[in-house]
Amino acid sequence: MPVILLVGATRGLGASLAKAYASVPDNYVLATARNTTTPANTKNVIYIPSIDISSPEARTNLLNFLHSRSISHIDMVIITAGYFATESLESPSFSAQEKMYRTCAIGPTILVTALANDSKTLLDASSKVILVSSESGSITLRHEKEGGGNYGHHASKTALNMCGKLLSLDLKERGVAVACVHPGFMRTEMTKGVGFDKFWDAGNAVTPDVAAKSLIEWIQTFDISKTGQYWAPRGAVDIGTAEPVLGPKEKLPTPLQLPW
Repeated sequence: MPVILLVGATRGLGASLAKAYASVPDNYVLATARNTTTPANTKNVIYIPSIDISSPEARTNLLNFLHSRSISHIDMVIITAGYFATESLESPSFSAQEKMYRTCAIGPTILVTALANDSKTLLDASSKVILVSSESGSITLRHEKEGGGNYGHHASKTALNMCGKLLSLDLKERGVAVACVHPGFMRTEMTKGVGFDKFWDAGNAVTPDVAAKSLIEWIQTFDISKTGQYWAPRGAVDIGTAEPVLGPKEKLPTPLQLPW
């Protein structure tokens, strides 16, 4: 029975992944919630409360839960937790940037290292770690067409990509495969909350359920031979700077390996 740990699973992509993986009876799905209360009426999903990935206590709370359930091995870890606050040259935000780094880069890295250090079997040669990043974390893809701003959002994703690469090097000898992914531009409360819903149609945004399906299909093909790489399972369809940087979208493959 594959054990799947989803971090950040109460809404958006995480909730869609939980629903999709739980639809397979053989899967043992663990899903974290930031609050002490967890979603009701969930089928085949065990929710772990009080896992705020931006908090230092997240690793201890998670490990304590795993130990209480005698879980000694995890086949897949997918970390989807994120935070997005908009910024401009005229209105940068120290507090927002700090929260984005803690949530998007520091927290996921500390959580994966905690799992890796807990025992040699919790993450081993049959384990995969998927860090949900964004094409916004690619320095190569930043282009004048898009402009600047959103410093914390872009840079925290770039930091996550670097940490994912370093984790892949540290865990390669153990056989743990680690990847960073851009799951796609999604129609979520997060993107709506920062006003990006006005770009949904032009930007080919999809629902979290559609993005989850594409990501799950890609994960099935992912193994240690691709560890330390950065991928867009849905290709370049929703990456606005892909053409000026990488060339015509119709000539780019799907899935697409992204440049750092």
